[in-house]
Amino acid sequence: SEITFDNISSTVSKEMSQNAMKAVIIAVVCMLLYIWIRFRDIRFASSAILALMHDIAIVFGFYVVSRISVGSTFIACMLTILGYSINSTIVIFDRIRENIKLMGPKASTVDIVNTSIPQTFTRSINTSLTTFVMVFVLFIMGVSSIREFALPLMAGIVCGTYSSVCLTGAMWYVMTTKKQKKDAAEKQAKKDAEKAAKEAKKSGK
Repeated sequence: SEITFDNISSTVSKEMSQNAMKAVIIAVVCMLLYIWIRFRDIRFASSAILALMHDIAIVFGFYVVSRISVGSTFIACMLTILGYSINSTIVIFDRIRENIKLMGPKASTVDIVNTSIPQTFTRSINTSLTTFVMVFVLFIMGVSSIREFALPLMAGIVCGTYSSVCLTGAMWYVMTTKKQKKDAAEKQAKKDAEKAAKEAKKSGK
């Protein structure tokens, strides 16, 4: 059988790492703009991107710990995980937006989040499980190059499911409550200023 090998110089490896970084940044920026426009709320987009950064960091750490060589499959793995993770996140955010309208303005933010996540939990787990099984079969039956792609992808699927279900809704809740508290404080300060102005006007008369 023929034996082939690839020799990657330091110049090529540096260019490959730069291309990987550029690809991830472009994908993240495009997703940020899309979610911002789609949901018309920067808090949805911000929490989704923070969760994606969490997924990228975990998968990159998995590469380091498992000592898997970084090649062209690294870029494909990162972009695949970004696309897969954002899919579950958008489903959860879409349900949150629907429940905001259904439950009305009287519903608290924590009730909306606690209602939306369980409604999408089964769907997220089933989708992730079936995808994980397929990638696991690729890892067992594939060649070495396929295994180098499938193993980090399995870690990314688990991490992406966790971040979508457990992190994105919680981060949106934190950002929303901070905004509500800030608006309430500004509104109260405005009322206090108006009240003080009226009292000063009365005392002047």
